[in-house]
Amino acid sequence: MTNPVDPAWIAVDWGTSNLRAWAMGPDGCVLAEASSEDGMGKLTRDGFEPALLRLIGPWLAGRAPVVACGMVGSRQGWCEAPYRTVPCTPLDRAAEVLAPTTDARLRVTIAPGLKQTAPADVMRGEETQIAGALRLMPGYDGVLCLPGTHSKWAHISAGEVVSFQTFMTGEMFALLSEASVLRHGMQGGGWDEAGFEAGVSDALSRPERLGARLFSLRAEGLIAGLSPAAALSRLSGLLIGTELAAAKPYWLGQRVTLVGAERLSAAYARALALQGVEATRLSATDCTLAGLASLSPQIEGVPR
Repeated sequence: MTNPVDPAWIAVDWGTSNLRAWAMGPDGCVLAEASSEDGMGKLTRDGFEPALLRLIGPWLAGRAPVVACGMVGSRQGWCEAPYRTVPCTPLDRAAEVLAPTTDARLRVTIAPGLKQTAPADVMRGEETQIAGALRLMPGYDGVLCLPGTHSKWAHISAGEVVSFQTFMTGEMFALLSEASVLRHGMQGGGWDEAGFEAGVSDALSRPERLGARLFSLRAEGLIAGLSPAAALSRLSGLLIGTELAAAKPYWLGQRVTLVGAERLSAAYARALALQGVEATRLSATDCTLAGLASLSPQIEGVPR
């Protein structure tokens, strides 16, 4: 028989596709974790509370407060947590939104995202990872890159997000490799480091040729025996390389830290290394928990 979990507070990262929760101890340690596929995109507004209770119900004996981030605070989420405008700190307790609940055991606060007016851009969830990265690296000034479906590059100075830019690199990779004509030459996957590096270098030297280089992957598979692993890896390199070419004002001559999943961050780190940039890497989960901890009254000693 397992011991019951009695957290001081509960951390929640609620994305479009998935819901993740952690039972947190008073010292910031993880007591338990759970996840489900009840992402924002699958729920109606009245479905959020039941989805959360299904996941964390066993942890609520002590009525631990819940601190959430991500798409749960979007217009299509549980309740909207309005964007804050950069330049600003990544998180602000005063801007948290209290979600409407019917279960007396629940007290759920949601962190708002960030917006930029020119050029227009938004983020939800990444601001919490940025706040966590700054807790893990006190006094950090430089650039944070958050690879993912929609990669973010953020300029950080004096504890504030000064500006940021989003790139749809991950989504483009998924669409091209799974739903375009290129998919026929990428069945089976695998990884070819030389192919990836060639794609990065090609894209950085001639980013305007991306459309032509993409179709070359299909043609080489048909007439030159390009392997699926080489095609998939070169596609990744072409897209990441094109992103780096566009994001050059962010990383050139700057201190760069990557916050993301291990494999994807490693690919970005390799692409940056080809340009002479040695990037630091942090875990996305570690940064998310550190960011949510900055909003937890149990960690900071602020009564609710």
